[in-house]
Amino acid sequence: MNRIEELFKRKSERVLNVYFTAGYPEVDSTVTIMKGLEKSGADLIEVGIPFSDPVADGPTIQESNGVALSNGMTLELLLKQLEGIREKVSIPIVLMGYINPIIQYGIEPFCQKCEEMGIDGLILPDLPMYEYMELYKPVFDKHGLFNIFLITPQTSEDRIYEIDKNSNGFIYMVSSASTTGAKTGISGEQEAYFERVNAMNLNNPRLIGFGISNKETFDKACNHANGAIIGSAFIKAMAQAGDKGLTRGIDDFIKQVLS
Repeated sequence: MNRIEELFKRKSERVLNVYFTAGYPEVDSTVTIMKGLEKSGADLIEVGIPFSDPVADGPTIQESNGVALSNGMTLELLLKQLEGIREKVSIPIVLMGYINPIIQYGIEPFCQKCEEMGIDGLILPDLPMYEYMELYKPVFDKHGLFNIFLITPQTSEDRIYEIDKNSNGFIYMVSSASTTGAKTGISGEQEAYFERVNAMNLNNPRLIGFGISNKETFDKACNHANGAIIGSAFIKAMAQAGDKGLTRGIDDFIKQVLS
C-alpha cells in the first residue's frame, strides 16, 4: 500500500503537509529538512523541484527556487540526494514540480528512480489531466506513484467529480485564485467554497493549500478538510532561523502550527 494511502487510513484529521524547495537555503539542506520535519511532527513532506518559472508559486517560493538554482540544485542532484532516504525518513514523500524537466529527464526513468527511492506521489500543476490519463498514468501506476490533482474555487463541479474519479492519495484544494503565499487568513468566501466541496461527498481526502501560514489558518483549514499544506510561511521561517540553526527553526515552526 502506498504510504499516502496508509497515512489517510490511519489519520483523517489535521494532516500537516509541509512544502519546501530542494536546495534552499543551502544546496545540501534537503535531507536535513526532511528529517527535521518528520521529527517535529509533520505528516507528509512535499519536496519542490526547483524550476526557473514556477507559475503557481508566489514571490517567496519563486525566490527560493532562484536561490536553489543558483546554489546548483538540479533534478539530477535532487534524485541523488534522495537515494537512501527511506533509511532516514518514514513518512510519505511527494515531489512537486513542473512537467518539462521531468520530460527532459525521461518519464519512465524518472518514475523508476522515484520507485527505487520510495517516493509516494507527484504534484505537477501544469500536467493536463487528459495528457496524464492518456500518456503517463500507466507509467505512474507501474511504479506505484500517486498523481495529485489540484482544484480551485473556479473548478466546476463536473470537473471536481472527474478529478475525484481519477485521483488517488488526496486532492490538493487550492484555497483561492492566487499564487502561493499571496494571501493570509481565510475569508468567508473561501469558507463557502470549502463547504461547497464538502457537500459533494468526494471519495478522496482533501488538503487545503495556498495561504495556510500559522496555527490559526491551519486550524481553520482543518475544519473544512482532512488537513492543510504549508509552504511559503515555512520557507520564510527557514530563512529567519539564523543563529538558532535550521533544525531548531524547523522544530519551532512546526510546533507552533500544531500546538
